[in-house]
Amino acid sequence: MNFGDFVQAIDYIIRGDYVITMNEKLDVIRNGAVAVKGEKIIDVGGSDAILKKYSSANVIEGKDRIVMPGLINTHTHAAMVYFRGLADDMPLKDWLEKHIWPAENRWLSPEFVFDATKLACLEMLRGGVTAYNDMYFFGESVAASTKEIGMRAVIGAGIVDFPTKTGNSADEYIKNAEGFINDWKGDDLITPCIAPHSAYACSSETLKKIKETAERLDVPLSIHLAETEWEVGEIISKYAKRPVEHLDAIGFLDKNVLAAHCVWVDDSEIEILARKNVGVSHCIESNLKLASGIAPVPKMLSSGIKVSFGTDGAASNNDLSVLSEMSTAAKVHKALAGNPTVIDAKTAVIMATKWGADALGLGGTVGSLEKGKLADIIAINFKKPHLAPMYDVYSHIVYSAMASDVETVMVNGRLIINGGRLVAGSEDDIINKAVEWGRKIAAC
Repeated sequence: MNFGDFVQAIDYIIRGDYVITMNEKLDVIRNGAVAVKGEKIIDVGGSDAILKKYSSANVIEGKDRIVMPGLINTHTHAAMVYFRGLADDMPLKDWLEKHIWPAENRWLSPEFVFDATKLACLEMLRGGVTAYNDMYFFGESVAASTKEIGMRAVIGAGIVDFPTKTGNSADEYIKNAEGFINDWKGDDLITPCIAPHSAYACSSETLKKIKETAERLDVPLSIHLAETEWEVGEIISKYAKRPVEHLDAIGFLDKNVLAAHCVWVDDSEIEILARKNVGVSHCIESNLKLASGIAPVPKMLSSGIKVSFGTDGAASNNDLSVLSEMSTAAKVHKALAGNPTVIDAKTAVIMATKWGADALGLGGTVGSLEKGKLADIIAINFKKPHLAPMYDVYSHIVYSAMASDVETVMVNGRLIINGGRLVAGSEDDIINKAVEWGRKIAAC
């Protein structure tokens, strides 16, 4: 055998009728394959070429399959799945103050958050989401649960100025955040970050301390920003500035900040977000359901802001499907603009993959299928009535595909979902625990 004939043994070969790379050229490979060894992608190309170069005991066949990078959910509150449907059809302020915060005060515990996060991760994984950004409490439980199921996450230590189950003061929350960051920094799946709730729940002094801490520890920040008209009025009354202007004035904004919602931002605020390279998480379904408004995403995109998709928590959405967010956003913005070309299907997929990874500071390692990147890969089965026939692969993903069409999910080179089911662990156990918790919550 000549040296050139050598076939390298690897861990997985994942084939697909379409391999959507999301690389710089946005290459789509017909009859393609991805080669995986360890936690990394070592090659991407035509299926015949890959099979000549590599061999594997684990070849995932690709007939009627779309192979693509895992979807990224850039804003959620994972453990709130246990409050799904608890309080619906009301304004955000009433929803929070009269229902959600009282429920959290009663029920939040490390055990509750661990169990609820497991359910959220299962839902996201089965819908093709391989990484998410969480903003909640008991971050250790969120991280441990996420790592146990094998998902990737950027997990924020939540901070507010008032007492909760996890702290009594901003300084205590910040101290706890430092401990959480030190415990998890450098993990292969979990990236710790700091997540102040908002400019109305955190004073300027608190936000400045948070910013200094994040810079010193070299971790990202995430925050709710300009979600409602009420918030805008509240910040103007306190600081005589709109929310984005206020955060800019205190030196909070930069490329390491991910701002969720950004519904009520004006042109000057969009210019600030673009200039500061702030990432924006567009949570359209939650914003629609709470009647908070609709973020001016086309203007943000035109300004160069990398907008991604967030589901928000399942208590206000009420699901964790990024596929659904893509479809809703692409269609609603067309109607608002009176322009069917706004947020085209290809742009929506970029937002859900490449830009989502960039927003979380993970763009160098995930978000596309390229040699050397971590193997966060999904396969969608398009041999379904609602996905036939196939003319444009991006169009099918955005306008026709559903979470239930996702068949294979790999995270960090490990097969997590195969044949649409969790590989390790019991889905029934996870769901049964949710039902048990639900009975207790409903009884009170």
